[in-house]
Amino acid sequence: MVQGKFKSGHYRRVHVRMPGGTTELKFKERTSKQPHCADCGRPLPGIPRMSTTEAKNATKTQKRPERPFGGVLCSPCLRKRMTEQLK
Repeated sequence: MVQGKFKSGHYRRVHVRMPGGTTELKFKERTSKQPHCADCGRPLPGIPRMSTTEAKNATKTQKRPERPFGGVLCSPCLRKRMTEQLK
């Protein structure tokens, strides 16, 4: 029987082909999506993909870059916004 913790949606079911030719059901922990830019939707560089418990225990500098709109906008969109504000 499957352990009770694997019945929840926290783990996803993956069929793995074994060396003997049989397929076996493995349970892998789900990963969170990569954070995206609020303007263009591109993946944000410099931000690690971590679970909620890992993010809760990480420091603020490990979660996002140290710049204005860090963790919200990518650098090209930030550059556009700053030039618009200067005009």
